Amino acid sequence: MPLITLFSAPKPFTNPHIAMIQRNAIKSWTLLPDVEVILLGEETGLAEAAKELGVKHIPSVARNDSGTPLISSMFQLARENSNSDLLCIINADMVLMPDFVEAAKQAANLKDKFVLLSQRWDLDVTTPLDFSGDWNRGLRSMVNGQGQLHRPAGSDFFLFPKSCYQDIPAFIIGRAGWDNWMIYKARKEDWPVIDCTPSLMIVHQNHDYSHLPGGKSHYEHPDTNENIRLAGGQANIRYTILDATHRLMGGTLARPKMSYPRFMRGVELFLRAIFFFLPEKSIENIARPKRWKKRIKKKFGNR
Repeated sequence: MPLITLFSAPKPFTNPHIAMIQRNAIKSWTLLPDVEVILLGEETGLAEAAKELGVKHIPSVARNDSGTPLISSMFQLARENSNSDLLCIINADMVLMPDFVEAAKQAANLKDKFVLLSQRWDLDVTTPLDFSGDWNRGLRSMVNGQGQLHRPAGSDFFLFPKSCYQDIPAFIIGRAGWDNWMIYKARKEDWPVIDCTPSLMIVHQNHDYSHLPGGKSHYEHPDTNENIRLAGGQANIRYTILDATHRLMGGTLARPKMSYPRFMRGVELFLRAIFFFLPEKSIENIARPKRWKKRIKKKFGNR
């Protein structure tokens, strides 16, 4: 029986670059020990890719009126068709290596309920990855030389025991907000939120947003507003990796060390609790002055 079930709803395989990076990602998953893979949806080319890569494909995922898969349905289908104790929802552009499985094993040995996440490494990938020989070493070398560690906002996977997350709202995949809610939910239920960035390297293959209307980021998509509503409002989607309760380092769990971003994150949450009646942006302008100044500069320029 596998240890982990990875499940994902890939984009259509119509854009050559998107198709290529998705094949890279899914292929890397199939090479992991103790892992099974479930791909969900009816997107163009998905059934063929699943057959080619030898993974399970379930087309009957529920969708919103625009035809985008719902995360609640994804979780249900993965739970019903999984043979493992650990589930992991993951974006289909993420390349994983064996250290991912090792981190999952370590977390499962330490806690009964938890959610595992990490920062990603962003990398420009323009050709199919070569998975022959010691491919892990080659990829690590490429990332160390050309990649960039993404800031601790936005999570590309969540790994958790089957006993967790049994009441997922009908979030829309590929839109903002739902990943932040996952951290909020874990904090609310008092599950350890484990940041395993020091213990593994996950690789995000950079891409554009041509699959979305106007080529704009998912943060600007109308469906994001629906995700925010389902999450219970803006306050519940402010959570990021900075809100992790633990860090996985060397096989042990430690409390995160205090840093300026983490300190300011605590200040922000405190201010939101005290001044709940103020507009969201008012608190953000106090707690995130650098981001506020950047927005002002972008809007008005150097005047």
